[in-house]
Parts: sequence; C-alpha cells; structure tokens
Amino acid sequence: MGNIIDLFHVDFKLLLAQMVNFAIVFAVLYFVALKPLLAAMHERSEKIEKSLSDARRIENRLEEAENEYQAKVGEARREAMAIMEKSQAQAEEKRKEILARAKLEIGQAINEEKEKLRREKAKVLTELKKEAGSLVALSLEKILGGQKQPEFDRRIIDKMKK
Repeated sequence: MGNIIDLFHVDFKLLLAQMVNFAIVFAVLYFVALKPLLAAMHERSEKIEKSLSDARRIENRLEEAENEYQAKVGEARREAMAIMEKSQAQAEEKRKEILARAKLEIGQAINEEKEKLRREKAKVLTELKKEAGSLVALSLEKILGGQKQPEFDRRIIDKMKK
C-alpha cells in the first residue's frame, strides 16, 4: 500500500485538511443553502397539498351546484308544464263557455224570430179572415140582391173566423 501512496503522491495531512475544509463547507452550505431550501420545499409541498385539497373541495361544491342547478331546472320545467296544462285547460273551458253562450244566443235569436213569425202569421191570418169575411159578406149581398140579413151575415163571419 505504501507503493500506491507513493505512486499517487497522497499526503495524509493534506487529505485531513481537505476533509476538515469539506466538513466546514458542507456545514456552511447545509445551514446557509440546504436547510432553507428544504424548508422552502416543505412549505411548497404543504401549499401544493392545500391547493389540491381546495381543488377537491371546490370540485365537490361545483358538483353540488350542478346538481342543485339540474334540480331547479327540472322543477322549473315541471312548473312550466303545469302552467301550460292549466292554461290549456282554462282555454278549453273558455272555448266551451263561449260555444255554449253562442248556442244559447243563437237559440234565443231563433226563438225570437219564431215568435215574431208566429205573431205575423196570426196577424196576417186575422187580417185574411176579416178580408174573407167582408168579401163573403159583399158577395152574399150581391147574390141576395141587397137584402140585409145581419144575423145570417154574422153566422157566416163567425164560421169563417174558425
């Protein structure tokens, strides 16, 4: 081994000094750079974990909001359908009411016209009977030659009226 030490020119004093220097540099770097770097990395890991948990919580809230939205949309659709059905029922009821009122008005108008025609018919028949009676009376007067028979005339007029 001595041969190898002489071959590579290893000086133990120098090796020991380099080890001490390395330990001092390592200690300085550890406390000045590595320890704050590890603390920063640990803090950053905690922030990342917190961000991930917040993201999960927000995702859950978003899912709940979406479910609530869907429920409200479904409820609004059901209400809209109920309102449409109600308005259609009201429209159908109104249509039936208007149709019934129109039928009633038409029936009243027909009845009024029938009554008017009946009165006109009765009036015309009364006038015809009077005219027929006076024509019969005139005809009989001419046939009988001017003889006046009021009782006979009255019976004929009464028969004609019936």
